[in-house]
Amino acid sequence: MLKIVVFDSGYGGENFADQLEQELPIAEIIRVIDWRHASEIQSGVREARKCAELALAPYLGRVDLIIFANYLLTVSSINYFKRKYQNQKFVGLELEQPCSFVDKETIFLSTKAMTKALGCRVFIHKLKQNYHVKVLTLDTWPAKIDDGELQFSEIKETLLREVVNDGMRPTKIIIGCSQFNDIIPELKKVLGRSVEICNGVREAISKTYQVLRLRGNICKKK
Repeated sequence: MLKIVVFDSGYGGENFADQLEQELPIAEIIRVIDWRHASEIQSGVREARKCAELALAPYLGRVDLIIFANYLLTVSSINYFKRKYQNQKFVGLELEQPCSFVDKETIFLSTKAMTKALGCRVFIHKLKQNYHVKVLTLDTWPAKIDDGELQFSEIKETLLREVVNDGMRPTKIIIGCSQFNDIIPELKKVLGRSVEICNGVREAISKTYQVLRLRGNICKKK
């Protein structure tokens, strides 16, 4: 059986692993969720890379694929890991470009550490060439999501204050922190069911098929 490691620091990684298990029942999904160092992983590139390398040490070169269910690690460090561990395959959860240029008001929902990463800064720069972008860095939310303490009232109040009352009517949300994938229903409830969620999940699963040379329609559970 194929062995795939999913690495993250919170429930974003757990939920991605859940979805991957549904998509790939022929694979054993090994969850390496580093809850203990969640705050360090979310604080910056160096800290995230160090924690990931330590947590993944038992699996490097011993599993079929390692997936970073963490945007910061993907943007900042996946090439580092590919160069250093050339006998190990890697896939990452990447920032996703919106699929249309028709509706141009977009929210980029992330954390300060993520927006400071070079790859993310380049992404935002390119995004702003085509869209009216509102960047929201909500550093307290990931921990609250992991602890089950983020209330809908806080989500609604924040989005109304920072987005709606600012005159924006966004039709797209780009996710830049995997924990925020857990609150997609709440985001849609405030901003509208038709809002497009760009989170790179489908692309990461598609790349998993490609790297492992699998056919997606065969692997999915019926």
